[in-house]
Amino acid sequence: MKKIIIAGGGWAGVSAALTARKAGAEVLLLEKTDLLLGAGNAGGIFRNNGRYTAAEEMKALGAGELFDIMDECALHAGITFPGHQHASLYDVGAIEPKVRKYALECGIDVMTETHIMGAHAEDGLVRDVVLDDGTVIEGDAFVDATGTSGPMGNCLRYGNGCSMCIQRCPTFGPRVSITAACGIKDLVGKRADGTSGVFSGACKIVKNSLSDTIREKLDTDGVAILKLPDDEIDYEKLGKKACKQYALKEYSENIILLDTGVAKLMTSFYPLEKLRRIPGMENAEYCDPYSGSRGNSIRYLAVAPCLDTMQAEGIDNLFCGGEKGAPLIGHTEAVVTGALAGFNAAKYAESDDPMILPDTLAVGLIISHSHERFVRQNNLGERFTFSGGDFFTIMKERDLYTTDIDAIEDRVQKAGLTGVYGNK
Repeated sequence: MKKIIIAGGGWAGVSAALTARKAGAEVLLLEKTDLLLGAGNAGGIFRNNGRYTAAEEMKALGAGELFDIMDECALHAGITFPGHQHASLYDVGAIEPKVRKYALECGIDVMTETHIMGAHAEDGLVRDVVLDDGTVIEGDAFVDATGTSGPMGNCLRYGNGCSMCIQRCPTFGPRVSITAACGIKDLVGKRADGTSGVFSGACKIVKNSLSDTIREKLDTDGVAILKLPDDEIDYEKLGKKACKQYALKEYSENIILLDTGVAKLMTSFYPLEKLRRIPGMENAEYCDPYSGSRGNSIRYLAVAPCLDTMQAEGIDNLFCGGEKGAPLIGHTEAVVTGALAGFNAAKYAESDDPMILPDTLAVGLIISHSHERFVRQNNLGERFTFSGGDFFTIMKERDLYTTDIDAIEDRVQKAGLTGVYGNK
């Protein structure tokens, strides 16, 4: 049995592990922190706008298990908030144990608190990864799903300092790029003013620190919108956010809260003193990042140049998922790229040709389009998501956006890919 080594246990890494395992490989998933899902423990939004289409395409392709778990953990479904329709919100406090349990049941070997310090490549192939205790782990193919945020130095240099986010670099150490360790030059995303990196787009507020009225609104509707006074409106901050689908004027003119088990504050950061002047938020308290008054994590500082197979350019047996493999935003996008990376890693290990998803599917188009714009055309200020921005417009122009599940299944069948991720 061929062995696939996956670095990074976020949504992309777990997705890669599942498809590689279903393809018949032995899979070892290495995660430096004590939790899987990474930023997924601070996120919670899925099925909004074109993400609904993408989730159902993935289910038709045979890789819908993670979306089933998200649905199972959903606190709200079919909600509307500015710029977004039919969104679901999963409970960020319940999702990780269920995902970990499922991964283990599938026979994936999961090692948390396991820090990779480097990798060795020779003759265009990764030979092994090296842990911080000197352990060398060899494999037949590898997946880099280490993300693009961290280490602390990047947030200090390009952000407002370490914001003590869910990545917890001070405790578990810095992110180490496997692609960079193998000699590949990672690409650095830019924000609107040309500065390297962009801020994560949301914070978590303790729900019990909010007024009864706001909590009841969140519990009932899943969303609460609080109008800001005119002198608190700042449109310039929208250009600093990773999440272009939320870079709408409504997110500067209002405090927008979503219920993900905590109150998800849809802004990169907001001074606590000012936040507590808003009626109903007089006792507001941040729980992620803890320094949400001043900043947030900085991302897109290490995107690897990849082929549409998710192969890293120049290293044949190294595949990338999530933000590492394309400038994509969101959990759904991470699952999509991770699934292809893991599947193709298993195919490569068996000397089979890797798969490219066709652009007749939204999940194929976003990969080819993002690589064309960001990697080949060097548009480093662009990021892509199924849920908004330019790519969602393209989805609609190509009639790819739909919530009709039968139509989505028919689309996948016409591509000859029904259940492809379930095949060894």
